[in-house]
Amino acid sequence: MIESIQNSKVKWARALQRRRERQREGKLFVEGVRLVGDAVATGITPDLLFFTQAALETARVQSLVEAHGPVAWEVSEAVMTEMAGTVTPQGVAAIVPLPALPWPEQPTLLLIADGVRDPGNLGTLLRSAAAAGVEGVIVPRGTVDPWADKVLRAGMGAHFRLPIYEGLTWDAVLSLLTGLTVRLGDAQGDALYDQVDWTLPSALIIGGEASGAGEAARQRTDEIITISMANAVESLNAAVAGSVMMFEAFRQRRMEPSG
Repeated sequence: MIESIQNSKVKWARALQRRRERQREGKLFVEGVRLVGDAVATGITPDLLFFTQAALETARVQSLVEAHGPVAWEVSEAVMTEMAGTVTPQGVAAIVPLPALPWPEQPTLLLIADGVRDPGNLGTLLRSAAAAGVEGVIVPRGTVDPWADKVLRAGMGAHFRLPIYEGLTWDAVLSLLTGLTVRLGDAQGDALYDQVDWTLPSALIIGGEASGAGEAARQRTDEIITISMANAVESLNAAVAGSVMMFEAFRQRRMEPSG
């Protein structure tokens, strides 16, 4: 059992909670039964797996430890608490390779989160994107780190199912948008989100909570869309608005005749 927070494996796990270390090492620290299980389910093999004795009493954690015995290490409750980013950790965590899913050669639906700074909002956008059939997510500079702990938890496994480009300049973003109709979600849009054709190859820009999308994003936008609302509500937060729009795209695409 690892009982000291000075253990080199524990230090490595803690270091990976910093963005610079994640990028340098190409590794990610994930905590919780759901996230570790999702990573493994998508074919990722942990470099290290940490568990507590109490967590080992659950069948799912037992299965994870049995499947990855050579890299599985029991840790004390105090060490797990020190490593985890949650107040009440679930007793299982892992160090895994940063996912590097292939970018689609000819994407038909992309999400761009421009200036979204709330971790919960970005994580929810990623979760909705995965569920709505989005094929890739672009996270330009000025947006919260998509691999930060709070974003990972809110994403509920979406990070392991979606290719994500992060930290791009807008010049680099533009190179990924060739052939796509680019729509910006905004409270002051010119067209309703459910009155545009999402069966066309499209990219959706969702801007930050406070000031919306940046000027570079607006300059590349082909169409500004909005959501009609009742009761004089002025706007929705980024995660809700983006999710509504992405699922409208999903609805239209499901209805499109095949062949």
